[in-house]
Amino acid sequence: MRTDPQLWTTRHVLALAHSRQAGLLVRTGRQALGWRQVDLGRLLLCSQSAVSRLEQGHHPDLRLLRRAATEVGVPLELLALSLGLRSQPGPRVADDPSPAQEDPMRRRSLITAAALAAPLTLITSLDAALASTPAPTGAPTHTLDARLAAARAQFDAAAHTPLLQTLPGLLADAHHAAALGRQNLDYARLSSAYTLAAQTLNKLGYYKPSRLTADRAALYADVSGSPLAAAAAARELAAVLRHQGQEVAAQQHIEAAVSRVEATGLTTGAQASAFAQMLCSSAYTAAVAQDRDQALSLIKEAARAARDLPAVAPVGRLFPITPAAVDLYAVSVHWALGDAGTALEAGRNLHADQFPTIERKGRMHTDLARAWWQRAKPEQTVTELLAAARVSAAEVRDRPAIREIVDALHAKHAHVSGVRELVAATA
Repeated sequence: MRTDPQLWTTRHVLALAHSRQAGLLVRTGRQALGWRQVDLGRLLLCSQSAVSRLEQGHHPDLRLLRRAATEVGVPLELLALSLGLRSQPGPRVADDPSPAQEDPMRRRSLITAAALAAPLTLITSLDAALASTPAPTGAPTHTLDARLAAARAQFDAAAHTPLLQTLPGLLADAHHAAALGRQNLDYARLSSAYTLAAQTLNKLGYYKPSRLTADRAALYADVSGSPLAAAAAARELAAVLRHQGQEVAAQQHIEAAVSRVEATGLTTGAQASAFAQMLCSSAYTAAVAQDRDQALSLIKEAARAARDLPAVAPVGRLFPITPAAVDLYAVSVHWALGDAGTALEAGRNLHADQFPTIERKGRMHTDLARAWWQRAKPEQTVTELLAAARVSAAEVRDRPAIREIVDALHAKHAHVSGVRELVAATA
């Protein structure tokens, strides 16, 4: 197989998926990134020979296969398809002549892979829209702001499937409006549409298309001259770079955005909110890079910057950061630094009523769950994940890292009260 990055096309990967070649999907993604097998092995904490066996189709450990797919940017829907699973209309595993003899953990992993909420056709539709902008839908250009707000509301409501249906047309019409108007506001709006698409792809773990999407958001933000649009794009690009192990580059993008926002003089609430948000993002990026001093300094500065912000952000604000949201970032910062106890202390006074959207309420519970899991407390982890699932099952089901915790709970702590309910709620 050639190591040509152009092999990473929709047609090629779909052909691999339909021919049940999950290992070759991983190999294609790895080669497109320019990684060696040993590079992927380091990320997976396994040997080069283990990666080689996985890519050759010898992958009895489906958890390792799924982790490998996530690292190289293979959408999990494609992985499910390559395993011979059907993700619609509901969870299903391939026919097995001896289901009673099937390993329960293997079956659970297959069910999890099959129960993905974002249909493959919607991901490929968005991917196609990124590769070649579709024709405009014909909707009036003056409705774009309202449509963008409605799409953000879908994200906030964890309505991932309808959002994925919305995004291609929204991007097409935002492009059309920018081509007609060529005003700074038109380009800022187009950047915002790409930023929302990148945020959605990041949420669902589709990091490869998200990198392209975030790059475009940054490009159009620069054209618009809006420091707030640039900050929003930089935040999503930094998230992709962190996932790809490029923490230094991520931090550079964030710091540049922080400087641009600070240069506005922070004379408006929107600017002050953007500044606090970018400090939070910068703190988390530093924590992921294990730069403890920088991370702690930045999250303290973010708390000071957010001190005078309202407890409830105004409707429509691009960065709806609040003092409680900064405290939630502190949970993530300490978790990323490996200090679960301090993370839980930071979140001790948080409660769902402080967060107005389903997405943020769910995120509060999943972030606290990660800290409890890091502290080896399965009971408390289950409690928080169940609370998140009751707010929105999508907040647990659709995030690969959180689904891994659910799988681990099912495999290692099935006796803990609530585990079966959690598995059922997120299947």
